[in-house]
Amino acid sequence: MSDVINDGKTRVYWVETIANISAPTVAELNAGDDFTERITPDGLNIPAETADVDNSSLASTFTTNRAGRRSFSPEVTFKRGDEPASDLPWATLTYQTQGYLVVRRILPYTTAWAASQECEVYPVECGERNTIPPAPNEVAKFTSQMKLRDEPDTSAVVAA
Repeated sequence: MSDVINDGKTRVYWVETIANISAPTVAELNAGDDFTERITPDGLNIPAETADVDNSSLASTFTTNRAGRRSFSPEVTFKRGDEPASDLPWATLTYQTQGYLVVRRILPYTTAWAASQECEVYPVECGERNTIPPAPNEVAKFTSQMKLRDEPDTSAVVAA
């Protein structure tokens, strides 16, 4: 058994329309924008959070909890481009833009979308873009904070 090395094994698309987020089609995904090469190596951040539900009682001597509501707070860090084609994330992900952030992991980035691949689909609305202050020896960057507008499917399967 060997470990999966993440380098080059993540694909991130911005898709405007998906009819069924549990089974996005190859055509729907191919109609989206491939933002993978514009994201910094550590720029895909989708932390999962689960709230605690206290289920202890008056008789309890120890606080116990059950898993409550789940949430995600997607934030993606992009490199700015010096021409419109390479600056598409900046032009696309403006305040209140709605769409779907689709993430595929483990397979090589260059592998085309195909039926039966597992992916994550997040129905989101963009917050205000945040320009990252300039720094020496770095590219220009910005972050896009995204708000979930519906429940995501983190185990979606691509349909034909």
